[in-house]
Amino acid sequence: MAPATATKLGYTPPDGGWGWAVVFGAFISIGFSYAFPKSLTIYFKEIQEYFFVSYSEIAWLSSVMLASMYAGGPVSSLLVNRYGSRPVVMVGGLMVSTGMILASFGRTIVHLYLCVGVIGGLGLAFNLQPALTIIGTYFQVKRPLANGLAMTGSPVVLFTLAPLNQFLFDSFGWRGSFLILGSIVLNCCVAGALMRPVNKNSRSQGCVHKIIDPTLFKHRGFLIYLIGNVVMFFGFFAPVVFLAPYAKHQGIDEYSAAFLLSIFALVDMFIRPATGFIGNTKWIRPRIQYFFSFAVSYNGVCHLICPLLPGYVGLVVYAIFFGLAFGMLSALLFEVLMDLVGAHRFSSAVGLVTIIECGPVLLGPPLSGALVDIFGEYKYMYYACGVFMLVPGIFFFIMHYFNYKKLDEERRQTVALEMRTCDEAWMKHSESNFPEGLI
Repeated sequence: MAPATATKLGYTPPDGGWGWAVVFGAFISIGFSYAFPKSLTIYFKEIQEYFFVSYSEIAWLSSVMLASMYAGGPVSSLLVNRYGSRPVVMVGGLMVSTGMILASFGRTIVHLYLCVGVIGGLGLAFNLQPALTIIGTYFQVKRPLANGLAMTGSPVVLFTLAPLNQFLFDSFGWRGSFLILGSIVLNCCVAGALMRPVNKNSRSQGCVHKIIDPTLFKHRGFLIYLIGNVVMFFGFFAPVVFLAPYAKHQGIDEYSAAFLLSIFALVDMFIRPATGFIGNTKWIRPRIQYFFSFAVSYNGVCHLICPLLPGYVGLVVYAIFFGLAFGMLSALLFEVLMDLVGAHRFSSAVGLVTIIECGPVLLGPPLSGALVDIFGEYKYMYYACGVFMLVPGIFFFIMHYFNYKKLDEERRQTVALEMRTCDEAWMKHSESNFPEGLI
């Protein structure tokens, strides 16, 4: 059953047709947006030694890129509302390509922060938000499935890039690899070309907010999502960023360490569409926020257990279960926001969320890297990330219980008010059409 907010779109989404081509474009765009910063961790150890920097300093590279991607959310949302998804994604692809090519000539770590982090991160922002937004304009009934399929792009691209990056590094070094990656990300421009605007019944009905909507801060569900996510993102990316370095720290060879990311991505690849399919069922979708709460908590448990698993086999087991947890969470991350605020307000909502979340996204990996610098081992970093995920998971369970209860109460009150209004209207109609003595 479609949520009530669907009617506020002003048109009926096609739920198919060219929408599946749009999903494929979003698959590529979202894939590069999330997988690209993770895949670059293969080069971290070598760049760290080349520039003589610490664990926390090298962690800033992916953090700046992810934070720029999130900080650019409002700008991306405004551009999408003004020009549509297609041109914004194509410009984003060009920006990421330019950043990687410039980074290949870098002479300092700050140069990489600016080129890979800032320019590349903003380019990824122009890929992520438009892809997420346009799915909501094409799908309503099948939206969780469409979102799950589109979000599968991240593990598919990561599964491909992880071994490819190791091969490129061995063959061309990190500079040559960055140059080649600059050409590969131009595929985002092709993805953008597929994002044809949906054909709406009328322009006036299909209009969206032209500016960021501050009234969302009065929206109960949005505030629950925002508060929990701010805490969650302190521990969201660091376990992936440090997975390969953690394995190398234990004496595991480079290819085996890179293979852990491939295992993680392979599991992630299959669980995302499965999560979308499950989330679209009549049993889960009406209470999909509980499904998301479970996914967040499950991630936290995985990180807390990770340091207790010994050797390479233990890391493989962790990569499998972490892949399941991460895939579930990622497939639901934006679907649950759309479920809370509606597709008509999603563009503004995701812009606000990403600009606020850029703080923990920026600080999470460096703070985790600082724990490694201080203690000389990774287990405390994984413990910290586990807590940062488990606490908001529990928070989501509790708050959504009360939110669903409040929504049910408001729905009953609305129905009662509508019935009372109908009765009053009928009585007035009766009084105006019949003599007083006959009523």
